[in-house]
Amino acid sequence: MAEERILVVDDEYLIRWTLQQNLEKEGYQVILAETGEEALNKLEVEVPDLVLLDIKLPGMDGFEVLEKMLRIDRDIVPIMITAYEDVERVVRAIRLGAFDYIAKPFDFDKVRLSIQKAFEASQIKREVKYLRGEQRSRFKVDNIIAKSSEMESILRMVGRLAGSETATVLVHGESGTGKELIAHAIHYQGRRENLPLVTVNCAGFPEQLLENELCGHEKGAFTDAKEVKKGLLEVADGGTLFLDEIGDMDQSMQGKLLRLIEQKTFRRMGGIKDIQVDVRIVAATNKDLTKLKEEGKFREDLFYRINAVSLRIPPLRERREDIMPLTKYFIQKYNEEFRKNVRQISKEVENILKEYDWPGNVRELRNVIERAMILGEGETLLMGHLPMEIFTQSAKEERGVEGIRIPSGGLSLEKVEETLVRQALKMTKGNQTKAAKLLDISRDALRYRMQKFGITESDPH
Repeated sequence: MAEERILVVDDEYLIRWTLQQNLEKEGYQVILAETGEEALNKLEVEVPDLVLLDIKLPGMDGFEVLEKMLRIDRDIVPIMITAYEDVERVVRAIRLGAFDYIAKPFDFDKVRLSIQKAFEASQIKREVKYLRGEQRSRFKVDNIIAKSSEMESILRMVGRLAGSETATVLVHGESGTGKELIAHAIHYQGRRENLPLVTVNCAGFPEQLLENELCGHEKGAFTDAKEVKKGLLEVADGGTLFLDEIGDMDQSMQGKLLRLIEQKTFRRMGGIKDIQVDVRIVAATNKDLTKLKEEGKFREDLFYRINAVSLRIPPLRERREDIMPLTKYFIQKYNEEFRKNVRQISKEVENILKEYDWPGNVRELRNVIERAMILGEGETLLMGHLPMEIFTQSAKEERGVEGIRIPSGGLSLEKVEETLVRQALKMTKGNQTKAAKLLDISRDALRYRMQKFGITESDPH
């Protein structure tokens, strides 16, 4: 049985009585009011979810009541009741915030359908509001993990950008450093936080497809354009457009983007009419735009427009103070996701994590911890839970005797040896001949180490 509360406001007793009888049969709780003044008093005391409001009331009319109700409770869903379908009055009511209208004399089946649709729309609205609240909380500057002075400086800048709602921002840095996280934080700091944040990966679309995605198209713009399609620019109107990997945008689209920034207008593909939008542009790239500009691959005029405010996100190797706080955050995250109970990290693992160069940055750290949490058992993350790559330098560096990293905090040589033996056996699915070859030792030497570390043939892990 439904628990929603419906306020019926009508000066005709028969209408109120009829609606009450039918709505209570549907399981709704019904509150009655004869005048606008009575309705406003009951609104604050009874807190209804939906109101059926007659437009023509004695004293305060339905329009005035509607405006005052929505000032008191923005979440209430109004449906207007009208004695006749006057288009102007109906349009006015919808503009003021009414969800729908029903005309007298009404068929209760239509009333029921209108109420059901109103509650469905209200539920979606509440869910969107909740998700936006979650996003706001997640991307609030205070909740972003940053202990290094470099990142703290960037977050202070993000906070200051909240007061500049139109400035275009360029976020640049290596892949995996957290450019998208910063773009989200910029959006959720200012007045646009309750409006759309639309992300477009410029590297993910060929030239014409990117234009179609951003600008949309008119009917007949190309062979398959059988109807008008709104682009993401219109979806983002009022909010923020995040252009990821802008360095991969072709020059034709760069020209259209420049026009959008300068004139706040664009045209759909195949269109002749300018469409005005109010969007904040935040762009990100892992490429050197200055170099691309000098090579003629990126428009100079666009470069200076999007570079009004530039934020460089340093790689993780330049802000090692952030490694352990991020590690602890990921452990907490995956404890919840995988129902694990990891409480600590061994000293050897901590030293390795701190000293590794993290060519894939925060994204690589997250993946390493996720993998370790999936494979590991118990309350402690150990060396054997880490992938073999962690024990070697970046693939860009030459391998050899210096390929193994020794953290400044030191580590147990026996632990490293045991971990490498286990990893080699795991990679070769227990084939000792192949594992010995991987480690560049004899099979007898491998078997000696297996016995030394208590590694059985049935369980190399």
